[in-house]
Amino acid sequence: MTDTQIFEPDARAISYAVEGNGPTVVLVADRGLPIDYLGTLAHILVEEDFRVLRIAAGSASAHELAQAVVDIMDAVEVKDAWLGGHGFGGSVARAVALDFHDRVNGVLLLGVEAGDLTLAEGLPVLVIQGSADETTPPSNGEALLAAAPDRVSIVSIDGGGHMFPSENVGATSWAIEDYLDWD
Repeated sequence: MTDTQIFEPDARAISYAVEGNGPTVVLVADRGLPIDYLGTLAHILVEEDFRVLRIAAGSASAHELAQAVVDIMDAVEVKDAWLGGHGFGGSVARAVALDFHDRVNGVLLLGVEAGDLTLAEGLPVLVIQGSADETTPPSNGEALLAAAPDRVSIVSIDGGGHMFPSENVGATSWAIEDYLDWD
């Protein structure tokens, strides 16, 4: 298992872990959850020749955390990546894409939070959602698709609840691998 490290911008401790080689996928955890629950997903992606950077969401707003994500990317020498996140972590990924467009190749949303449907121009978006997720319900992903049908693709995890990234890790990793088509 990869060791968790701490990044301390502005005296706030943000946990992160990086492993693997190849094109980078950044995964931001949902608010209040440790990055460990994304460890199995990261390990499977590493086995498929991805480099995975997992980051804790912390307690700041999505736009405040966007800078911290980019600072961590700089610290581990990641020039650009597919930015993804689970729940609130996906909102952080979308904020990074808006604020630091040149650092983002595309966005991977593991469940979509309700609210602002703004997406960075020109970037592809993959939404993976649990069909039984009550926290980030599939209707949120469908609204995002309706707002940007030319850039948003959706994969539904049948029967998946909110914790589908760790409970349905095989289906989640397959959707990412298939969409990015890197193997």
